[in-house]
Amino acid sequence: MAGYDTMLHMLGGNLVEFIENLDSLHSYLALSYQEMNAPSFHVEKRDDGRMLLHYYSDWKSLYHIVPGIVSAVAKGLFDTEGKKEHVVFLISQSIRGLKRDFCHERGINELWKETLERVGARCTLPCWEKITLGTANLRMSFTPCYPEKLWIEEQAFCNAFPFHIVFGKDLKVKQTGVNIQKFVPGLQTMDIRLDKYFSIVHRQVTFNIERIRMFINSQFVPKTRREMVPLASQYQSMLKLRGQMVWMETLGCMMYLCYPKLRSLQELEEKGLHISDMARHDTNQDLILLNQQRLAEIELSTQLEHKKEELGILSLHLEAERKKTETLLYAMLPRHVANQLKEGKKVEAGEFQVCTILFSDVVTFTNIQNVNMLNSMYSKFDCLTSVHDVYKVETIGDAYMVVGGVPIPADSHAERVANFALGMHIAARKVSNPVTGQRIQEDMRSWPTPPEYQAQKICCCSCPKY
Repeated sequence: MAGYDTMLHMLGGNLVEFIENLDSLHSYLALSYQEMNAPSFHVEKRDDGRMLLHYYSDWKSLYHIVPGIVSAVAKGLFDTEGKKEHVVFLISQSIRGLKRDFCHERGINELWKETLERVGARCTLPCWEKITLGTANLRMSFTPCYPEKLWIEEQAFCNAFPFHIVFGKDLKVKQTGVNIQKFVPGLQTMDIRLDKYFSIVHRQVTFNIERIRMFINSQFVPKTRREMVPLASQYQSMLKLRGQMVWMETLGCMMYLCYPKLRSLQELEEKGLHISDMARHDTNQDLILLNQQRLAEIELSTQLEHKKEELGILSLHLEAERKKTETLLYAMLPRHVANQLKEGKKVEAGEFQVCTILFSDVVTFTNIQNVNMLNSMYSKFDCLTSVHDVYKVETIGDAYMVVGGVPIPADSHAERVANFALGMHIAARKVSNPVTGQRIQEDMRSWPTPPEYQAQKICCCSCPKY
C-alpha cells in the first residue's frame, strides 16, 4: 500500500474524523495542483449518535454519487460513509451490514426543514438520503483527561502561538499572537471587530459566531482587507491565514489557531515574512521548504527539457551542415579518397594503365569573355558527368577536362567518354557564341596515364586539381 492509499488510511481513526479532515487533505494537495477545485465536506454531529454530512461543490448534480462514495470509504477503511450546491445527508447505523435507502418519512422531512432553517439553505425538494454504516459508533474515541487549571502564562501562550486570535460572540478581539500583530497592527487595539480587518474566503459562511460554530471542525481561511493594512503593504498580495476554530464555552469566546497560508519562499518574501516568524512547532515551515524544493526540481526539469529541445534543434542544424560539408568535400575529391581522409588515413598516389581523357574549349573564347555563357554551358556538362559516370578534372577559362577509367578503373572508359562527348554536342546546341554563333570543338584520345600525371595527382575532382 503506497501513495494516496496510505494517506487516506491515516486521515482519521473513524469515519467522522476522516470526513472532517478531507478539506485539510485537499488544501495540502492544492500546493501541487493549484487549479484543483475540490468539493468540501462538513460534519454536524447529533446527540443520538448520528451525524449530518454537509456537501458543497461547484459541480452541480454530483451529490447522487456521494452516498456510494461514503459507503465505500466506510466499508473499505473502517469496516462500518450553493453559490455552491449544498446537500445534507443523514447518516445512521443499522444492526449489521452496509445498505442505503431513500427516506421520505415525515420525521425526516421535519428534520430537513429544521436543518434548512438553521443553516440558511434554500431548496424546494428535500435532498435526503439515509446511509447505514454498520454497528460501530460513528464517533468512537477515548475520554480525555483535562487539568484543573491551565499551566501557561499569557505572554508564553502568545509567543508559542504567534498567529492566533481570540474573539467573542460580538466578533470583538480579546487576544492575539505576537506576529499577527506585526503584520496587522490594528489588532493591537482590543475590542476591535475582527470582521473589520478580515473577510473569510474559505468555508463560505457568514462572518458571525453562530455560523462559525456550525462549521467548527472545518478549516477557515480569512484574508486581510486591503484598506485596513499599512499603506506600504497595500500594493502587496494580502495575507491569508489558515487554521481551525476552537469554541471556549465557559468564556463564551472563539479561539482561531492559525498560520500564514503560503506555498513557497517567494510568497513568503512578497508578504514580508520570514521562516523565523512561524512557531518552531508549526509544520507549515517544513511544507514551505519541501514545496520550494519541489518547485526547484520542477524548474530544473523544465530547464532540462528546454535544453534538450535546444540540443535537438542544434543537432538537426549540425547534421544539415555536415551534409553540406560532405557534399562540398565529395565535389572536390573522389568519394573513396574523401572517406579515407575523413578517417585520418594517408591517401597513396595510384597508377592506372589506361584511361580516356576529354578536353574541350570554346573557339575564339578570348574574344568573347562571356562568363554567363560558360556558366550555363558547364552546368549542363556537369550534369552529364553523373549520367555517363566520368569525372571532371577541372575547368580553366573555357577549357573543360573530364576523364574516364579514373579513379575507378573501367574497361568501358572510352565508350563512356565518347557518350559524354555526344551529350556535350547536344547540350551545346542550347548555348551559342554570343559573338560568332559558332559551336565548341572537342578532342578525344586514349593513352596510359603518364607518371607526370601521377606526380601531380590528377584524380578526377569536380573543382581544383588534387
